[in-house]
Amino acid sequence: MNLPNLITFSRLLGIPFILYLLQEPTPEKRWICVIIFIIAASTDWLDGYLARKLNQITDLGKFLDPLVDKLLVLAPLLSLIDLQQVPAWGVFLILTRELAIAGWRVNPNQKTIQGANLWGKLKTISQIIAISLLIAPITQSWHTIAIIAFWFSVILTIVSGLIYVLPEADKISSSTEKSTSAS
Repeated sequence: MNLPNLITFSRLLGIPFILYLLQEPTPEKRWICVIIFIIAASTDWLDGYLARKLNQITDLGKFLDPLVDKLLVLAPLLSLIDLQQVPAWGVFLILTRELAIAGWRVNPNQKTIQGANLWGKLKTISQIIAISLLIAPITQSWHTIAIIAFWFSVILTIVSGLIYVLPEADKISSSTEKSTSAS
């Protein structure tokens, strides 16, 4: 396992602390969660930068990085459902998209694992912003902004999933048709 993949894996270490502190959230615990979450989320940029700079881009990294991102996003969202700050069905939409794309990435008909595209990266950034705002102990007027950010991230999550899957579905069906007609 190379350095970028170790950094990716290290993002998982913040999740238990976030989940524990959000069980009985005080303003102080919420700020600690925001700090942990932002630090963990910022390592996403660092591991990608190092993988490119050190020429250590691997299929493991292409698979592990988005998977860890999904866990880092979904864990606090589940706590936020429990705290009744976000509706479960909104998180369900995010979870459904994330699981579908994770499954799509390991499709046996694909020769290589495709990394995240620009839309996937924008989706991740929008989720990080929304979750940070939702975790933070903010005033009611900011809470409205946090909810808007959450729904924006849900919409971007769905759109990015469709953009990711639709062109790839055409490629896979074309390659399957070619191999079927060749035999």
